[in-house]
Amino acid sequence: MANTVQTRAPTGHGGGGGLVAALRPRQWLKNILVLAAPGAAGVLSEVSTAASVVCAFGALCLVSSAGYLVNDVLDREVDRRHPTKCHRPIASGALHHRVALLMAGVLVAAGLSVALIVGWETAALVAAYGTVTLSYSTVLKHIELLDILAVSLGFLLRMVTGAVGADVPMSDWFLVVAAFGSLFMVVGKRHAERRELGDAAAELRSTLAAYSPAFTEQLLTVCLGVILLSYFLWAFETATMEPLAVRLSILPFVYVVLRYRLQLDRGLGSAPEDLVLGDRGLQVGGLIWAVVFGAAVYL
Repeated sequence: MANTVQTRAPTGHGGGGGLVAALRPRQWLKNILVLAAPGAAGVLSEVSTAASVVCAFGALCLVSSAGYLVNDVLDREVDRRHPTKCHRPIASGALHHRVALLMAGVLVAAGLSVALIVGWETAALVAAYGTVTLSYSTVLKHIELLDILAVSLGFLLRMVTGAVGADVPMSDWFLVVAAFGSLFMVVGKRHAERRELGDAAAELRSTLAAYSPAFTEQLLTVCLGVILLSYFLWAFETATMEPLAVRLSILPFVYVVLRYRLQLDRGLGSAPEDLVLGDRGLQVGGLIWAVVFGAAVYL
């Protein structure tokens, strides 16, 4: 890839033509993490709990989309120099930045209102998630290491929101799996972005210059080891209360994590949601894990 990138001028000034795309509905896949704790606790079959989790999911979708709008408004000049982000509605001019900011405010208000249906604790967590997202977009993404930790915290807050919304406890090992799993995905994203953008990485995202391939490889290895070990311990801890089939979920879990790591090694992962939605091996492995674990917990 060339060492420099060219700026692409906005292609239009439509008020709402690109609004749906700017909300990034594909990214809502990440909010499914609210199902993790209540799903593992076996309470999703309860109607009231399921309704609370759905509300928490909806609230996170609304607030996360607001965060994407604000982020894209702040980054619109840089995005115009990016080979793929230049096509985003705000960067391309398909959505005016003032309209985007107004919609962001509406989405935040709507998201917090939905979260309050579940309870003030859930609303507080959704607000915390929104605060972390805003802090990332304005300051933290420009500071090495803090940018990775901020995004990881966003993933973790999604899981905690699901647990609080369903009123279920989380074991220490579950939290370790969640924390390092989040970190693993974020570091993998930076690792793939660094490889994808080459010499232009630092120009498009200043913190990428601080992450050498050797550093991200080492951090990925550490995260992978912690994830697998903590899941083993969590599965054996859970198996003392649930059927031993919980232990059988270890094998598909290991496959999914290793499959994801293999794809990172192939240069994929700069868009985790695209990788998950486009990789049949990950989808099949994840389905097998869900079936095995779900059968152990619910049957």
